[in-house]
Formats: sequence, structure tokens, C-alpha cells
Amino acid sequence: MSYNGVAKQFLESQGISVGDTIRVTKEEISYEGMLLDRAEDADDKHLVLKLPSGYNVGVGIDGAEVELIQRGEKPKIELPPLEVEPDNKKQDISIISTGGTVASVIDYKTGAVHPAFTADDLLRATPELADHANIRGEAILNILSENMKPDYWIKSARSVADEITGGADGVVIAHGTDTMHYTAAALSFMLDTQVPVVITGAQRSSDRPSSDAFWNLMASVAAAKSDVAEVTVCMHATEDDSYAYLHRGTKVRKMHTSRRDTFRSINTQPIAKIQENRVKIQPNVDYKKRGEGEVELRDELEENVAFIKSYPGISGDIIDYHLDKGYRGIVLEGTGLGHCPDYLIPSVERATDSGVPVVMSSQCLYGRVNMNVYSTGRRLVSAGVISAGDMLPETAYVKLIWALGQTDKLEEVKSIMQTNLRGEMEVLSSRDYFLL
Repeated sequence: MSYNGVAKQFLESQGISVGDTIRVTKEEISYEGMLLDRAEDADDKHLVLKLPSGYNVGVGIDGAEVELIQRGEKPKIELPPLEVEPDNKKQDISIISTGGTVASVIDYKTGAVHPAFTADDLLRATPELADHANIRGEAILNILSENMKPDYWIKSARSVADEITGGADGVVIAHGTDTMHYTAAALSFMLDTQVPVVITGAQRSSDRPSSDAFWNLMASVAAAKSDVAEVTVCMHATEDDSYAYLHRGTKVRKMHTSRRDTFRSINTQPIAKIQENRVKIQPNVDYKKRGEGEVELRDELEENVAFIKSYPGISGDIIDYHLDKGYRGIVLEGTGLGHCPDYLIPSVERATDSGVPVVMSSQCLYGRVNMNVYSTGRRLVSAGVISAGDMLPETAYVKLIWALGQTDKLEEVKSIMQTNLRGEMEVLSSRDYFLL
């Protein structure tokens, strides 16, 4: 069970398990009900009971007496499979989960939660999906998004490729929002696809009235049926449920900790607007169209890439440390037009002289790197630093991981980093898109 610390010791000492019916007496008040499980990160000072009334109650164990009334089994849900006949007039959409579930089924009689991620789960929680597509669901990971890493990008890319070669007309990836833009960039470089690949998530959990999970999922399925055959992110465009935006996977960033419209296209405009399950592609936006090419996977990555933010007082020891540890590439998130303190330049030169590419991005996000304006920038150019143009720092970091997986030759890496491959580098002035 998921009780921990003092609560776990307390229950074990009494020989009590989740599912048992118990009576807890505290300060002359008794509570009788089924012992329910708790989340792994819950405190260790309380038990949770399902009362005969159907309500759950938390009872502190400090000073409590517990009596076993009846042995029981841990609550579980055994639901019969849904009988949903595939409709050959509808598109086949695969939904892949990388952590948690977009939809979970709760048994209000026992309080048990069914965590599996299947098409049945999705359709029970979001039956409207069946009106729009044939749905297949699969969980490939169960992690919090802050625990995402390159190995998991590879696993995700391979799963998406398998779904496409298996006949999926589009793929939706359910993902935590914190690192969603990193994954979107990674899949953009790793995958060539002839169908839409849409990443989505929720800023607010499904048990909250203001949850955006259902709305984002519906919009993403609509996007997965569209003509935009790229890796994209689909999330709320406004704080209310007016419409969603479809952002290019290499140009999107999470910009707010909790707002539902946290994701924004940076230095560009969104590819499309989604409203009432209709996808309206923005005028004058270039995008890869459905059916162009074949699915292709290039999933070789070099994990040993450092992502270093320049700040007042930063020491060259930070760069030297990563070089001594064998890091193969460095992305500097510089200030302004792409600057760092001039006393860092000897360490930068040490990196480039030893064949380790150093890429300069900007903390400003909007605008582009131009190291030819001021003297420090020109010295960085002379030291061999590669400009990231108007790439987002996170995208530059992911692209360098991917580029070093394709070649270990410095000049080839430089060419890859300065070539627009997945719409990550805009031709127009970023000024046109500032705070769009």
C-alpha cells in the first residue's frame, strides 16, 4: 500500500491492510469504514476511510485506537470491456500516455481508481471521442514530466512511429506540461511523419471544475485528424474554453506556471486555431501536409550536452567542469543579443579547440542572436561559437543533443545547427511576432 512513515508502521503493527473494515476511535468519537489507499506523496499522519454513507474521511492517527471489524480485499475495479464497433468512415487515432492518465475511472462505491490507460478508459471518461474517431489508447511511460529524459524521448518516438506504421491516421501524446516543449522539439527532429502528431496535457487536474484535460484532449483529436502532418502542441489559447492553438513543436514554450493558456508560439504565430472541433489553419503559414513522405525515425541522441545560463558573476569553472566530465556539447543561454562575460571566453575557446560545439541562444526568448554587434559577441564568433538564431534556448539544447547523435564532426554539427530543419528558425524578423 502507499501509506508511508508513521502511518505505515501504525497499520502494520495492527495487522491492518487496505480494504479492511475498521473502527477508528479518537477523542470518544468513532469512525467505521473501509480503509482506502492514499497517494504515495501523502503525509504519514492520517488514515482515509470510506464511510457507509459513501463519503471519505481522513482521521489523524495521533492518539487514535483502531479495531479490525472485518478482513477485506484492496478495492479494485473490474469493468467489462466496452463494445464499440470501429467505424470505417472515421479516422483511426492513437492516444499515447507518457505519465499519469488523461482519463481515470473512479468507483465511487469503494473509492478505488482504475489507472490503466486504454481505449475503454478514454471512452468511459470522454465518450464524445467516439463521435469523432476510432480511438486506441496505450501507456508507454508513467512519469512526472520533470523526470523526462532523452531515453524517454527515444521510447516515445519509437512508439509514435509504430502507431503510424500500424495504420494510425494521427497520434495524440498525453504529457505533463512542465517539459512538454522539450519533448515536442525532440520528436520534431527525431521523426519524419506523414500524419499529425499532437502533444497535449492539462494545467489543472481532472477532479477540478476548471480542468482543461477534457477540452484539450478533444481539441487534440481534432488536430490529429487535420492536414497538419507535423509534431505540434495543442493547448488552450485563452483562459476560458473559447478555442485552442496548434503550435509548432520547435517554436512553443510554457510561459506561465498555472494559466490554462500557458503555451505560446515564440517568434512565430500558431499554425492553426481549433474551435468547436474545427481546425482553421492560419493564413500564410507553411506546414507539412498530410500524406507527404513516409514515416522515418532518426533517434540517435547524445545525452552529454550541457545547458548553461549566463548570469552576472558566472565562473568559467562551470564550462571547464563540463569539459572535464566529458560533455560533448554546450548550449549557452546568453544575455541580450547573445552575450556572456568576456572572462568566459578562454573556457569557451578551450571547448571549441577540443571539438566541443558551443551554441549561443538568448534569454530574451523573443528576437534573434546577433553576435556581430558588440565586441564581446565578435570575440565569441572568433572563438567558434555557433549562433542559434531565433531558436528558443530549449529547442537549441534539444537540437544539439540530436545533432551530436547524427555526427561527431564539428563542422557538420555547425551546419545542422544553422540549418532550418523543422521550422525552428524563422526567416522574418522576430519583431513581427513579439507578444503575439
